Amino acid sequence: MALMPKRVKHRKEQRGRIRGNATRGNTVALGDWGLQTTQGGYIKATTIEACRIAANQYIRGEGKLFIRIFPHKPVTARPLETRMGKGKGEPDHWVAVVKPGSVMFELLGVSQDAARECFARLAYKLPVRCRLIGRPLGT
Repeated sequence: MALMPKRVKHRKEQRGRIRGNATRGNTVALGDWGLQTTQGGYIKATTIEACRIAANQYIRGEGKLFIRIFPHKPVTARPLETRMGKGKGEPDHWVAVVKPGSVMFELLGVSQDAARECFARLAYKLPVRCRLIGRPLGT
């Protein structure tokens, strides 16, 4: 089942725009290796779920996967073949907003080569460019 909030204050949100770099959630905090975005964008809840499944199939219980993003933002859509006007569409799916520098996934207890291979599989599914980063020295 794809991720979504239990309850929200407002059913429909405006789009907004993604400006600047991530100031929070931009370092590896929980694992040894992280998958960091190099560009901003929206990640669908179904994409996050597909990445979770792909990573768990690859690591096979050796390491632990941490998901650092959550889809809070509703995206609305109008039904097909509907005329213009008549207001905003109904919520269609949920997305996570990521800024450049956000760490989306982390792995603990795997080697660098295994993390690189696992994150390569995840990056192929994602709509933004990513890179592998390690835990900062001294932490």
